Amino acid sequence: MSTATATPASLDRHQLFIGGAWTAPAGDERFEVVNPATEEVVATVPRPTAADADKAVAAAKAAFESAAWRDLDQNGRADLLDRILAELEGRVDRLAELATLETGAPVAMSGALTQVGLIVIREYAKLARAYSFAETREALGGPVRVTEEPVGVSLGITPWNAPLGALAFMLAPALAAGCPIVLKPAHEAPLTMYELGDALAAAGVPEGLVSVLPGDRELGEHLVTHPDVDKIALTGSTVAGRRVGALAAERMARVTLELGGKSPAIVCEDADLDATVPVLRAGGLGLSGQVCFALTRILVPASLHDEVVERLAASMAAMKVGDPTDPATDLGPLTLERQRDRVESYIAVGREEGARVVTGGGRPAGLDRGWFVEPTLFDRVERSMRIAQEEIFGPVLAVLAYDDLEDAIAIANDSDYGLYASVFTTDAERAAHVARRVRAGQVHLNGFGGCTGQPFGGFKCSGVGRKGGPEGLGAYLETKLIEDHGGAR
Repeated sequence: MSTATATPASLDRHQLFIGGAWTAPAGDERFEVVNPATEEVVATVPRPTAADADKAVAAAKAAFESAAWRDLDQNGRADLLDRILAELEGRVDRLAELATLETGAPVAMSGALTQVGLIVIREYAKLARAYSFAETREALGGPVRVTEEPVGVSLGITPWNAPLGALAFMLAPALAAGCPIVLKPAHEAPLTMYELGDALAAAGVPEGLVSVLPGDRELGEHLVTHPDVDKIALTGSTVAGRRVGALAAERMARVTLELGGKSPAIVCEDADLDATVPVLRAGGLGLSGQVCFALTRILVPASLHDEVVERLAASMAAMKVGDPTDPATDLGPLTLERQRDRVESYIAVGREEGARVVTGGGRPAGLDRGWFVEPTLFDRVERSMRIAQEEIFGPVLAVLAYDDLEDAIAIANDSDYGLYASVFTTDAERAAHVARRVRAGQVHLNGFGGCTGQPFGGFKCSGVGRKGGPEGLGAYLETKLIEDHGGAR
C-alpha cells in the first residue's frame, strides 16, 4: 500500500466504481500494482475504505428496493447480461493483457481465463430466460404457488489468480436472479477489475446495481459483517472460508464458499500414458499451479510408477519458464512474493519429510527478477506428508504409489479436501466405479478442465454450495410458498 502520488503510468486509476458510476474514493491511500515478472510497480489505484463499502451497500439496497429493478422481468435481466457480455467481448485482448501484467499468467492462459468469464455470463443470460421462477403444485389443501425470489443484496469476494473468470461466477447469477451485488476482488490484481467497471458503465448498468471495490482483507470483513448484505459468495482459501462462514453465521447470512483443494489424479494400470502425461502436466501446473482444483497428487500403480515419474519429469523439465508476455512461455511467475515464499517453504518441507525431488526444486537460472519457481516434481511421497495433505498453490506435484484400485481410492479420499479429481483408464466400468467412490465435487475421466455451465464446488473443507449452472443460480434465490385458503378474490 502506498500514500505516495500516483506513478506517471497511464494505468493509474483514481476513482472507484460504486453503484454503477465512477466515484471519487472517500480516502486518499492507494495500492501499488506490481508486475510479478519484473517486480516493478506498474500502477497505483485507490484503496477503498469502509465508507466506500457502506456507500456501495446502500446503493445496492436502494436498487433492490426500487420498482425499476424489482419489476424488471427475467428477460430484462438477461438483456442486461447480454449488454455486459457485448462490452466485455470488445475488450478481450485488453482484459487478457492486463491479467498477464498483474498476475504473471502466460498470455495464452490469461486469454483462456478471460474467455471463461465470457462463457459464464453467456450461459447465465440463457438460463435467466429459460429458468422457471414459479410453479403451481398440488398440496393436501389444494394448489399452492411456489416462487423463487432474489435473496437480496449480494457480496462477491474473489482471489487474485483468475480475476474475471472467478468474478463472473458471482456477477452473472446474481444479476440473473435479480440481486444487486457488491464485488470485492483482490487488490493485488485490480486492473482487470477496472476494465470490467468501464464495461459495466458502457453497458448501462442500472443505478446502484453493481459496485466493484478491489480491496484488502479488512474491507472484506467489513462487508461480510454489514447488516444489509444478505448473501455472500467467496472463492478463496479454506482459512478464509472458515472466517467468512463464521462471521456470516452470526447473522444467518447466506453463503456459497468455493475453497481449496488437493486434487488427486488416479492413473490406472491400463491408462494411455501418451495421452495421460500431458494432461497431468497441464492439470497440475497451469497458472503455475495457482489453481484451486489443480491435480497436485499423482497416484500411480507400482507397475507404472517408474515410467510415469520418468515421463512426467522429462515433460516438466522441458517447460519454458519466463516472460509471461512471450507466447512460447509455459510457466510464468507466482503472482505474489509471499506466495513464492510459501511454495519454497513447502519444497523445503518435502525434502525434510524424506520425499525426493526428481526435477526442479529451486528458482530458474537466469531469472534474477520476478517471483519464479521451477516446476517441481516430488517422488517417494507418503500420504501422511504435509506436501501430500496441504494445499501448496504452486508448481509442485507429488507422486504417490498405490497397491491396488481400492488403495488408490482410499489415498484419494484421505484428504480434508474434496474439490476435484481425475481418473485415467481405458476401461469405462473402472472409470465409473472410481468416479462413484471418490469424494469430490467434480470427477473427470481421462481429462482435466472446468465445466463452466455446470455446478462446481467441493466436499468437506473444499466448500459449501455450488457455483455454475442452475445450482449456482439457486444460491441467489429464496423459496417462498403461497397458499390461497379461499378468502382472496
